[in-house]
Amino acid sequence: MTFFLSCYEMGGEDSQGWYGWYAINIDPLSGERSLVGSGGYFGPPDRNGMVEIGYSVLPEWQHRGYATEIVNALISHASSFSTTKSIIAHTAPENEASKKVLISNGFREVGVNDGNLRFEYIS
Repeated sequence: MTFFLSCYEMGGEDSQGWYGWYAINIDPLSGERSLVGSGGYFGPPDRNGMVEIGYSVLPEWQHRGYATEIVNALISHASSFSTTKSIIAHTAPENEASKKVLISNGFREVGVNDGNLRFEYIS
């Protein structure tokens, strides 16, 4: 929390909406709300217009398409800003599910960074 608070304080209003979001499932019958996962950015686009996404889905909600939905929403949100020129993501080489999510959302593998695969969104 301290990290995000300092990011908001440094970035001011321009940084709002560029960090964390939660994915919530609402049961259509009971109205019960459950945390599914989270997604967000490592900050607003940098001076080159690059923004990095990250996402996570709780184990009991995995393999139901939620990660794909989260990534799609992050792409849509970031792409709605003229300051966004490129969107990247990183994942562990052994994380087949995450690689599949990124590829199905229009990313392609472009290299390796600190042992993780680097993906870039191709619009």
